[in-house]
Amino acid sequence: MLAIGIVGLPNVGKSTLFNALTKSKQADAQNYPFCTIEPNIGIVEVPDDRISQLTSTSSSLKAVPTAIEFVDIAGLVKGASEGEGLGNKFLSHIRDVDAIVHVVRAFQDSNVVHVHNNVDPKDDADVINLELVLADMQAVSSRHAKVTKEAKGVKAKEKAVEMDVLQKLLDHFEQGKPARTLDFTEEEMVIMKELHLITMKPMMYVINIDDSQHIDGNANIIVEEGATHVYVSARTEAEIAELPTEEAREFMKELCMDRSGLDTIITAGYQILDLVTYFTSGVQETRAWTIHRGTPAQLAAGVIHTDFIKKFIKADIANWQDFVNAKGWNGVKEQGHMQLVGKEYIVQDGDVCYFHIGA
Repeated sequence: MLAIGIVGLPNVGKSTLFNALTKSKQADAQNYPFCTIEPNIGIVEVPDDRISQLTSTSSSLKAVPTAIEFVDIAGLVKGASEGEGLGNKFLSHIRDVDAIVHVVRAFQDSNVVHVHNNVDPKDDADVINLELVLADMQAVSSRHAKVTKEAKGVKAKEKAVEMDVLQKLLDHFEQGKPARTLDFTEEEMVIMKELHLITMKPMMYVINIDDSQHIDGNANIIVEEGATHVYVSARTEAEIAELPTEEAREFMKELCMDRSGLDTIITAGYQILDLVTYFTSGVQETRAWTIHRGTPAQLAAGVIHTDFIKKFIKADIANWQDFVNAKGWNGVKEQGHMQLVGKEYIVQDGDVCYFHIGA
C-alpha cells in the first residue's frame, strides 16, 4: 500500500489533521513540540462515488474501495539535517513514504506555541524544505565521494553518467532547490531511483488556516509556485470527523462546503502520486484497484494477483459510466461499449475490467 507522510514544524496541526483523516485519536495533539515521537500510521479510504454506483449496478455483496496509508511524522526543526530535535528519526521515517503532505500553519492562536514565535507560512515552509534539501545533499555528497574513488582507470567511463547526475544534483542543492524540480533522462532516472532522495518525492502543501478564513474563502496563501496547495482548518475538520454522517453533512452545508477538506487532501494525494483507479465488479464484490498512470493491462491484472501477469490472456474493458448506464456487462456488450483488449492496452482511470486468465 502506498504511504503519504505528514510533515511540518512542531505545533502546526499535523497530529490534529492526522486524527481527523483517520477518524481517530491515536496521534497525540498536545501544545508542545515533539508530542509525536514515533510515527502514527492510519489507513484511509480514497473517496470515490463510482464505487457505490458500480456496486448497485452489479448487486455486489460487498464493496472494497482503494486506500492510502497516512503516516504522522515527528515535527521537524531548523538544523534537523544536522541532528537537531528529532531530525535523524524524522529523516529516516520520511524516506520510507511515497509522497509528502507538508502541513504549514497559517492560523493565529496565542494559546498554541509557534516554535519561531511568528506565524509566517512561507518562511516555515522554507525551513522544512531547506532541511530536506540539506539531508539529500549530505547523502549525495557521500555517494559522490565514493563514486569518485571508484571512477578510476577502466571504470571511469562506466561511472561517467552517475558522476554527472551526482554533480548536477549537488549544484542544484547548492541553490536550495529540491531534486524533483530537475529534469532527468531515462538513463539518469535509473540512478535517481537508487538514491532514494527525499526531495524527489511528490509533495503537496496543506495550509492550516483559521476557521474564519475557512468560512470566508480568503485562503490564497502560496508557499511554492506550481505546487499543489490544499486549504483546511484542521480544527474544523476534526470537529466534522467526530460527527455522525448526517450531522457532518449539515455542518458542512452551514460552512458552504461541498466536500470535506480531508476528502480533498486524500484525492490530491492520489493525484500527486500519479495514480489511477480501475474497477472489477460482479455479484461477489465491486473493488477499486490502484495503479500508476500508464500501466498496461497485463501488469494491472498483476495487482490482483501476481500469477495473473504470466497467465494473462485478454481483458474485457468498459468505462464505468457506460457500465452503469448499460446495467452491467451484458448491457455494455449489447450496446457495443465493451472492448476486448490485449496485454499492451493502457488501463484508464474509471475502467471496469474483467481479466481472462489461463490455467
